[in-house]
Amino acid sequence: MLETGSTGFMLLACSLVMLMTPGLAFFYGGLATKRNILGIMIQSFTSLGWTTVLWFAFGYSLCFSGGAGGILGNLDKAFLHGVTVDSMYSNGKIPEIVFIAYQMMFAIITPALITGAFVNRVTFKAYIIFLTVWQIFVYYPFVHMIWGGGLLAQWGVLDFAGGMVVHATAGFAALASVFYVGARTDKNSTPNSIPLVAIGSGLLWFGWYGFNAGSEVAVDKVTAVAFLNTDVAASFATVAWVIIEWIREKKPKFVGLLTGSIAGLATITPCAGFVPLWAAALIGTVAGLVCYFAVQLKNRMKWDDALDVWGVHGIGGLLGTICLGIFASKMINQGGANGLFYGGSTFFFKQVIAALAASAYAFIFTYIMLIIINYITPVRVPEEIEKSGLDIGYHGEKAYDEGSL
Repeated sequence: MLETGSTGFMLLACSLVMLMTPGLAFFYGGLATKRNILGIMIQSFTSLGWTTVLWFAFGYSLCFSGGAGGILGNLDKAFLHGVTVDSMYSNGKIPEIVFIAYQMMFAIITPALITGAFVNRVTFKAYIIFLTVWQIFVYYPFVHMIWGGGLLAQWGVLDFAGGMVVHATAGFAALASVFYVGARTDKNSTPNSIPLVAIGSGLLWFGWYGFNAGSEVAVDKVTAVAFLNTDVAASFATVAWVIIEWIREKKPKFVGLLTGSIAGLATITPCAGFVPLWAAALIGTVAGLVCYFAVQLKNRMKWDDALDVWGVHGIGGLLGTICLGIFASKMINQGGANGLFYGGSTFFFKQVIAALAASAYAFIFTYIMLIIINYITPVRVPEEIEKSGLDIGYHGEKAYDEGSL
């Protein structure tokens, strides 16, 4: 029977997750150089439009129609065939159209996360192809395998809100993109607007409550736990990042604080509705430290992941999925499992294997995909456009008109 409270909450959660994509555009736009603000922001907003088209045409069907125990669903619900205003989601509490919209917002932001790694180096035409193919062959299969009743779900793998499905796959795809595309011509670029980064991170944090709490797809005690776990982990990660950066670099950095919050949010995502509050605090602390050192490793290795997508989202998602295998408790969520801390060693090993496999697949497929795309259209922008900036070179616009009053 339809629950108006759960339906209303899910519409709100859907709106919050939608807001995360513009928030990501602001976050990345502030971190980019002044001549590449629009070039990175348009990639996020493009996903809002084009991913919706793909989701309507066949994405939802491939993820959530048929294919029990498999890798992909079928096309029975392509173009939302058979979905009516009376169709109900499987839990019987909300209309299916609300669930379609909610999951569509996840599909929109996931490939947009990757773009921060190759800021100012990839042509817009190549990005459109990348956005399309990556969703079909990476995002859709993992959504189906974990959330659509597919292979990994039947094996017993859990992911509450997308640590593996969203963050690990996007983060390791970002690293593959960096390896293929190569380093920026000018790597000494600095953020053009830290206040814009702050606005973006604030919108992401705000939207993340819908991202995590909404993944219960109902209003109950698990929803409340997921909500508070999200804030606790983000806060502890923020503090941990600031402290370690302050100790090592002698100054507390605002960009570091903001980055630490995103690391905590990404890491708690798979765990939010499955672990106790004390574990969320511990997970957040570990996330702040581990993701900080992942970024330092990236710098030492000279991997030009411009906006630290791998260190924050890739490592955060991988770490969170493994932490779920440690701290999950059926006392929190009867539909979950007991992790290693509660005697569930088998579940722990399944989480580790699945997380590593998902990360490796996303990395390998993305690298091969970029090679193929480059045969169709150049992936990397010409050097002269990279130096002058993508905003003018590809989009014919400037973020700021310095000549106006």
